[in-house]
Amino acid sequence: MTIDTPVLVRAPLWRRCLAEFVGTGLLVTVVVGSGIAAQRLSTDSGLQLLENSLATALGLGVLILMLAPVSEAHFNPVVSLADAVLGRRSRTGLTPGALLAYTATQILGAIGGAVLANTMFDTPTAISTTDRATPATFLAEVVATTGLVLLIIGLTRTRRPVPMIAAAVGAYIGAAYWFTSSTSFANPAVTIGRIFTDTYAGIAPASVLPFLGAQLIGGTVALGLAILLFPTQDHGSNTDS
Repeated sequence: MTIDTPVLVRAPLWRRCLAEFVGTGLLVTVVVGSGIAAQRLSTDSGLQLLENSLATALGLGVLILMLAPVSEAHFNPVVSLADAVLGRRSRTGLTPGALLAYTATQILGAIGGAVLANTMFDTPTAISTTDRATPATFLAEVVATTGLVLLIIGLTRTRRPVPMIAAAVGAYIGAAYWFTSSTSFANPAVTIGRIFTDTYAGIAPASVLPFLGAQLIGGTVALGLAILLFPTQDHGSNTDS
């Protein structure tokens, strides 16, 4: 999972896109499926959030470990955009065509993941009616996305190994479920995918555009901070990505 980090052997684009499709799809399956299970097994809202956040944090870490060697495990259009922007000068980032392909497959995977989770729990696939957009959740998504993208850039530019990145990113998302009022979507593809489940993890279409706008702002802020904090790569550390 690298941003602006040299990759000696890069898999063909179709294989990387397949990894992004599978990874983003399974991530949404974890988010939605654990949300449905939590809602069915527990009546306390705090316990439901704990169950959902733990499953998501663990699942995300596992998916990064599994698929980072293939596609760098972005699973997030904002992360892919950051990769494209920061990697331009060193020519290690995504090309415009690859960025478009990554984004499309991430979104399709997210929708498929929501449908899969609904099906596993015998829940009809339906458009969500859960309105989430408020000024507070808009700010929360800016903060959540800024932190996530900055974390990923910082870890990859200082050449941390993939297991460390997987653990740190999973931990961040698990924590951000709790310290943000939006429960940290922080991912345009996941946000779009969660339209297609009218369950605990769903988001109504009317709330999606504000969330996407906040996520893009957060990604932009993270890029600016990353350039200031991590202007060049640290070549003194090892990486297994």
